[in-house]
Amino acid sequence: MKLASLKEGGRDGTLIVVNRDLSRGVRASAIAATLQVALEDWSNTAPRLNALFEDLQAGKAANAFDLEVDKLASPLPRAYEFVDGSAYLPHVERVRRARGAEVPESFYTDPLMYQATSAGFLAPRDPIVAASEEWGIDLEAEVVVVTDDVAMGVSPEKAAAHIQLIGLVNDVSLRGLIPGELAKGFGFLQSKPRSALSPVFVTPDELGDSWKDSKLHLPMRTWINGKWFGEAEAGVDMQFNFAQLVAHVAKSRPLSAGTLVGSGTIANEDTSKGASCLAEQRTVETLRDGKPETPFLKFGDRVKIDVTDKAGHSIFGSIEQVVEKYSPA
Repeated sequence: MKLASLKEGGRDGTLIVVNRDLSRGVRASAIAATLQVALEDWSNTAPRLNALFEDLQAGKAANAFDLEVDKLASPLPRAYEFVDGSAYLPHVERVRRARGAEVPESFYTDPLMYQATSAGFLAPRDPIVAASEEWGIDLEAEVVVVTDDVAMGVSPEKAAAHIQLIGLVNDVSLRGLIPGELAKGFGFLQSKPRSALSPVFVTPDELGDSWKDSKLHLPMRTWINGKWFGEAEAGVDMQFNFAQLVAHVAKSRPLSAGTLVGSGTIANEDTSKGASCLAEQRTVETLRDGKPETPFLKFGDRVKIDVTDKAGHSIFGSIEQVVEKYSPA
């Protein structure tokens, strides 16, 4: 099934069920007011939501309506927790090689992850807002999963069963602010503003054989200003799958229902597939030509992120954003 949230009913939106081709929706308020509420009682709400989804697919759902993406919030407008990884080591290896550093051996056995911003997510058509272009505005096209309640110390094998929903995230980065923050030795803060989520999240069964071994086996397609930028394969070169990432996060603490876990920027050894973030493309150019050529995002630039099935149909809906200059109210 596919789930989304309307921009109504307060900060957490109103939960709706969406049909497979993303053309119709129906409110699920009789089952759960919000997606967060549904996830907190998932064993009871999921079968009822799925029944509503089947009715919607069959044209039997009462009060169904035409879906308008502009009226959607992110499926989870805010969450208790968002942790993001860097599971694609070709990206890590290239970035470190460009600055003359080697990849520590531990990176191949222990995932890189950080605590990300979750107090609010941008809707899939909301602008990327920044105060200055000098901050180095960048997109990061990633896959994200959502869990139910996860016990502390869960094994990767058991963690896989706690992945209930899958979607996309544009994990916006401000590259110009990152070096100063990392130099302090305490991680990201100002360099990681709010991210945008895809219009809908889907259950693993919706992906068929494209969801295997806790990985999404489809290309992540990105465009900047209408021009193709990349289609890196999400199921290739992923050092740690999502079950391993969830288990890594839960090593020392339980996870609450509605926790989001990101893959990190999709990147392949094969650079002909393009890139999923500008920093990656600039690193490829630096290694090849001695200096980067591609600029970071400017005000007025447009980005699009999407994943399609093998027939070319959008699965999660596309994230489409314009970069705007921040103007204080």
